[in-house]
Amino acid sequence: MVYFLMFLLLLSIPLCKTDDQLTLGKPIFPSEMLISKGGIFALGFFPPANFSNSLYVGVWFHNIPQRTVVWVANRDNPITTPSSATLAITNSSGMVLSDSQGHILWTTKISVTGASAVLLDTGNFVLRLPNGTDIWQSFDHPTDTILAGMMFLMSYKSEIIGRLTAWRSHDDPSTGDFSFSLDPSSDLQGMTWNGTKPYCRNGVRTSVTVSGAQYPSNSSLFMYQTLIDSGNKLYYSYTVSDSSIYTRLTLDSTGTMMFLSWDNSSSSWMLIFQRPAAGSCEVYGSCGPFGYCDFTGAVPACRCLDGFEPVDPSISQSGCRRKEELRCGEGGHRFVSLPDMKVPDKFLQIRNRSFDQCAAECSSNCSCKAYAYANLSSGGTMADPSRCLVWTGELVDSEKKASLGENLYLRLAEPPVGKKNRLLKIVVPITVCMLLLTCIVLTWICKHRGKQNKEIQKRLMLEYPGTSNELGGENVKFPFISFGDIVAATDNFCESNLLGRGGFGKVYKRFPIYIDDNMKGILEGGTEVAVKRLNEGSGQGIEEFRNEVVLIAKLQHRNLVRLLGCCIHEDEKLLIYEYLPNKSLDAFLFDATRKYVLDWPTRFKIIKGIAKGLLYLHQDSRLTIIHRDLKASNILLDTEMNPKISDFGIARIFHGNQQQANTTRVVGTYGYMSPEYVLGGAFSVKSDTYSFGVLLLEIVSGLKISSSKLTPNFFSLTAYAWRLWKDGNATELLDKFFVDSYPLHEAFRCIHVGLLCVQDHPNDRPSMSSVVFMLENESTLLPAPKQPVYFEMKNHGTQEATEESVYSVNTMSTTTLEGR
Repeated sequence: MVYFLMFLLLLSIPLCKTDDQLTLGKPIFPSEMLISKGGIFALGFFPPANFSNSLYVGVWFHNIPQRTVVWVANRDNPITTPSSATLAITNSSGMVLSDSQGHILWTTKISVTGASAVLLDTGNFVLRLPNGTDIWQSFDHPTDTILAGMMFLMSYKSEIIGRLTAWRSHDDPSTGDFSFSLDPSSDLQGMTWNGTKPYCRNGVRTSVTVSGAQYPSNSSLFMYQTLIDSGNKLYYSYTVSDSSIYTRLTLDSTGTMMFLSWDNSSSSWMLIFQRPAAGSCEVYGSCGPFGYCDFTGAVPACRCLDGFEPVDPSISQSGCRRKEELRCGEGGHRFVSLPDMKVPDKFLQIRNRSFDQCAAECSSNCSCKAYAYANLSSGGTMADPSRCLVWTGELVDSEKKASLGENLYLRLAEPPVGKKNRLLKIVVPITVCMLLLTCIVLTWICKHRGKQNKEIQKRLMLEYPGTSNELGGENVKFPFISFGDIVAATDNFCESNLLGRGGFGKVYKRFPIYIDDNMKGILEGGTEVAVKRLNEGSGQGIEEFRNEVVLIAKLQHRNLVRLLGCCIHEDEKLLIYEYLPNKSLDAFLFDATRKYVLDWPTRFKIIKGIAKGLLYLHQDSRLTIIHRDLKASNILLDTEMNPKISDFGIARIFHGNQQQANTTRVVGTYGYMSPEYVLGGAFSVKSDTYSFGVLLLEIVSGLKISSSKLTPNFFSLTAYAWRLWKDGNATELLDKFFVDSYPLHEAFRCIHVGLLCVQDHPNDRPSMSSVVFMLENESTLLPAPKQPVYFEMKNHGTQEATEESVYSVNTMSTTTLEGR
């Protein structure tokens, strides 16, 4: 009864509004609270239910009628004597929550002098020194909620750090049974746990580190999720297209991860999505061994993997069994590709493997049941971007969704020998009867095989819809090389002839080639070239292949790579380029042992050459061409270090007076894509201008767009460059290798032009003709650049941004196409 009366008294007292800061000598009491500067969040004392006998300190949304707590300080140590409880700043322990008996219920345990605590409009509660440095923040100690823009640190040096823990119940904020974190056995996947047992598993990471969707489908709200790999640290973050809408990602007391948005019309939280979905088979292992949860139908249902059948009609946790048992040995198995899969749990990761090596690793091991491969390279700093996964036991917890897009390669048995024998009894007599006819035509086939292969290649390319139309009604004459000649010249694609590899496949060592007047390739004498061999895992299909051949064959400029030939043979797709001995720009720019080659005159020459190549694509060629994937790995260097733009697989052509286009398939590379392209799928020549600006800043600084060498306050080179420029410290951006030899006026001009190119709105960015003019005319006055707010990033949420901070986003789906 005493506690009941005490809380009635507490709730009857109007809360006294203080400011957004807690300072030394100015504590807050249960009748007071802090309110963020914009009035979005409040911090204070709260009872989890009207008649609870416990009091907690937490952060909640301030401007909505339903109190929604997003962070709790003392969740497992409640205040039971609220009349004299205080939250105060001390010089010995930072922030301290204590009661009248002097019991310390919660503290930041940081010894500081002169610090203050500030509640930000992001919902972050920070402990800040007088010089503006944040030394502690609530975002680093989440409870059950992730807010928009929050940098959730998941792992550090492969050690699991971040964990969300659900409330015990709806009215009890103490630590509950359910939690979410990375899987300790592999940082490639997240897991919701019920105690120590898996409850619901996220998909394994692929090369797609950015994803987004429209929620609901008929609204204007977009949610964008990203994993940020900054070397030793892995962060998760999400943002929304409208920052005025209150959202939260919460793990509730039932183990359900929910994304919620506040609906003003109904004054309630609207459920956007949840995992596991209600009544679905997303709960871990619901479909049993070798079963999977199929989301492609109207209702999610358990089904068996190809080559398996249910143990019982319901499938459920009893799972599936093989129709034909595996037999070890040559010819005893085959692999089938299962698309759009969330790959199973309990995998083994084999490092430093290509796609072919990963497949061979599983095929040669009789105990390997399946494998999957992805290239994780997406602008991060991983030493080994390959992701080869193999399974040797039961395949558990798989899903099939059209949006997942990963191939699982499953080992199945070949038909039994008996069936093969019956088949041979039918086939052999027919074969014998055909033998005589085969011998007669064999000579003719050998004689004309090369010509037929070339004609097949031409039909595959020239008869593909749109080939001639996109080039002004003209058919392109392609130099076609026979596959047999390429195999012979590369010694059957021997590894010793390998020049490099990337997400698309491999590039093999040069060999002599001569193109005659009839556009036929002869591998004898002539020009040295390089062969680009696309593989199954590259994501580049016949459309992208045709696109690259058609475009480069018609484009002639000293700063564009020359295509000399191509080849299509069954599933093989190969491109023959001029041989550039210095490979790509990134091989020098981001390698501390080689960047000394790039002195300032060379870098300035490369910058101007790239700009002129883009100007040709945008304005001087017969067609207006948008490259859409400009980055350092797609800039090749010849013997004189002249730049040549390459990789036109995802380029687009504009016709007539077309100025802009839209797509629902956003492709490109994280960090180089312009805001309007990533947010809404809109692209134009100004999209390439944005990518050029990022690349220009990389060349001047020697830093990647998302580099672990950046100051801890920034994860984006554009934000870092802007801050240095704004503060008058642009010299600090220059590459330290040659900072003493820089002509500062040229270097500063390049930084200035780069910041003009990465401005948020496309209309503010200069055209490439203006860029070339500004680079070559030192006397021209340049306009002041605007802040590139789109990719500005904070120090794990500790720096209060004046603009909305978005790390990387996507409208529908993202395919990251990596270069070499």
